[in-house]
Amino acid sequence: MNFLKRLLGLETKDDENSDRNEQSKFMPEPKLPVDEAFTNNFRNNGGKFLYCENENELRITFNEILNENHWEEAEVYCHNEKLKEKFEHTRLTFSKNNNASFFLAGCEFLIANTGAILISSSQIGDKKLADLPYDFIIIAYTSQLLETIGEGLQKIKRKHKNRIPTNITTLKTFEDKEESDFMSYGSTPKNLYLLLVEDL
Repeated sequence: MNFLKRLLGLETKDDENSDRNEQSKFMPEPKLPVDEAFTNNFRNNGGKFLYCENENELRITFNEILNENHWEEAEVYCHNEKLKEKFEHTRLTFSKNNNASFFLAGCEFLIANTGAILISSSQIGDKKLADLPYDFIIIAYTSQLLETIGEGLQKIKRKHKNRIPTNITTLKTFEDKEESDFMSYGSTPKNLYLLLVEDL
């Protein structure tokens, strides 16, 4: 029928559009920008993503998370001195107590193709993820976005030339799933807020 329509010049605009759509099925899908791919995959993993245009917006958003969860005067597991300074205006108590209300840290890199957060002993010390509080707040920057975990591992090696951190792992399961896939086997689910700050 389509052949006959084309032969007689009876093809409509709708028919032309559907033909283009059929052809596009066999074309490779356009590659998403790294930031968009990360955001989509991270949210699909169950993470809570909050974008901040600058450091001031980061502080405001951080305070909103504290209010939402009633953590205004909570004990926080954190051993990053820069983060402690950044949020010293709060009434939080910083410690290294496993029973703290939440865990606050930075990260090594954000991995776009899986929506994972690459961390190491620089953030979690020698702790296993299962030993840390269930609730996480991770502070990251747009300059930390990478396509693959391989890129992340290479950059960690270059970044820490003399002393490569240990305990390198990824956070990629952000909700309890009844049906988990092979790639999430053995990972500890965490309720995770990611505050991504623009720095490019």
